[in-house]
Amino acid sequence: MNTTLSTGLDRNFVVISFFMAMTFFSSNVNAQLKVTETEVGLGWSNNSVNTVIFRNNALTSFKGVQYTAYYDPEGRMVLAKRNLNSKKWETVVTPYTGNVKDAHNDISIVIDSEGYLHVSWDHHDTRLRYARSKKAYSLELGEEQPMTGEDELKVTYPEFHNLPNGKLLFCYRSGASGRGNMIMKSFDVKTQQWTSLQNNLIDGENQRSAYWQMYVGKKGIYISWVWRESWDVSTNHDLCYAFSPDGGKTWQKSTGEKYTLPITKQTAEHAWEIPQNSSLINQTAMTVDDQGNPYIATYWDNNGIPQYKVVYLSNGKWNLINTNFHLNPFSLGGGGTKKIPISRPEILVDKSMLYLLFRDEERENKITLGYTNLQNKDWKLQDLSRFTVGQWEPNFDKELWEQKKQLHIFSQNVSQADGEGLAKVAPQMVQVLEVQKLPK
Repeated sequence: MNTTLSTGLDRNFVVISFFMAMTFFSSNVNAQLKVTETEVGLGWSNNSVNTVIFRNNALTSFKGVQYTAYYDPEGRMVLAKRNLNSKKWETVVTPYTGNVKDAHNDISIVIDSEGYLHVSWDHHDTRLRYARSKKAYSLELGEEQPMTGEDELKVTYPEFHNLPNGKLLFCYRSGASGRGNMIMKSFDVKTQQWTSLQNNLIDGENQRSAYWQMYVGKKGIYISWVWRESWDVSTNHDLCYAFSPDGGKTWQKSTGEKYTLPITKQTAEHAWEIPQNSSLINQTAMTVDDQGNPYIATYWDNNGIPQYKVVYLSNGKWNLINTNFHLNPFSLGGGGTKKIPISRPEILVDKSMLYLLFRDEERENKITLGYTNLQNKDWKLQDLSRFTVGQWEPNFDKELWEQKKQLHIFSQNVSQADGEGLAKVAPQMVQVLEVQKLPK
C-alpha cells in the first residue's frame, strides 16, 4: 500500500481530520464524570444481599473516617474502615454470620455521636440481631444484645438513622409480609439506652404491610410508603406520606394536620394514588430540598413500560416528574427477592439539581447517574461504573453527602435468581466508587 502523501492538500486534510478526531475524543472524555474506585475485599455475590437498597446504611462516615460492612464468600460479616483521603481499607472478620442465602438478611450500620459503631444484621421474620463496637472508632464488636426486649422476635428490614440531636433512630417491620407493623426505637448516647418511640407507627391492621422509605432532615423525619395487601408484590398500591417534627414522637400530614396513631390505610395521606397491578416497586428512596420539601423516587407502570418517577411537594401540592429512560416492558408479580431489569432508585437533591442513581439491563447493568435541572426537567444519563454490577441496587454515604455534597457509592457485581434463588458465581470485589464532581 502506498502511504506517501502526494500533495499538500492531502496532507492538510489528514492533519485537519486528526485534530477534529482528537477534539471529538477530548469532548467525549471531558463529558464523562471522573470516578475513583477503591477495593475493600471479596464478598458473597450469589445473590444481592450485600447490595439491597433497604440496607441503609451500607456506607457511612464520621469525622473523616468511612465505614462499611458486607458478607464475605463464607457468609461471615466483615467490617471495614478507612480515612477518607486513603484508598487503604482496614478490615475485620467478625465472629458473626448471616443467612446469606436469603437476600432480605442484609447488614445495616451507623456511627453514633460518640464514634461507636452499631450493627444490625441477618433478619427475615427472625429475632433481633444487634451489637455495637467495644470502643469508639473500633471495628471490634461486643456481644449480641437486645435493645428494649419488646417486639424483637420477628424483625425484618432494620435500618439506622442519625438524628440532628445526636440520638440514633432504629426502625424495622415486626411481623410478616402483608400483616406487619412499623417499629421505631431511639438510642440516647448519654444514657446508652434504647427506648421505644412507637410500637405500631403504621398499622397494617393484620391485612396489609407498609413498605417504607425514610429520610432524616434538619426539620424532622420524613416517611413515605406503599401499602402491600399480601406477600405478592403486584398488590403494592398508593404512595403515602407522614412527617415528624419532634424525633418520631408525633406525626403529621403535609398540611400540618396531626395523625392519630397508629396510621392506617384509611387515615394515611396519599402523596400519589397508584392502583394495584401497576408494577409499583416498594422500598425505594426519598430526600428533601433546602426548604424541607420531600422528594420520593420510585417506579411504576402507566402504559406497559415501568418508568422511574419522582413525586415531590411544592407550595403545598404534590407533583410528579416522569422519565422515559427504560424502553422495554416488564411486570412485577410474585414473592421473594425478584430479579428485575432495573434497580430501585436512590435520589439526591442539591439546590436546583435532581439526581437519580440506578442500574438498567438496557445500559449493561452499569451504575448510572440520571440528572436534571428542576427548572427544565431535561434528563441526562451517565454511567459511573466501568463494568456491569449485575443485580446491584444503590447505596451511598448519606452522611458524607449531607456534610460535603460528595458522592461515594457502595458497589459490588452481584447476581440474583428470581424468587430468592441463588446463582453460581465467583466471589466479587466490594468497592467504593467516588464521584469527583457531580454535573450542575
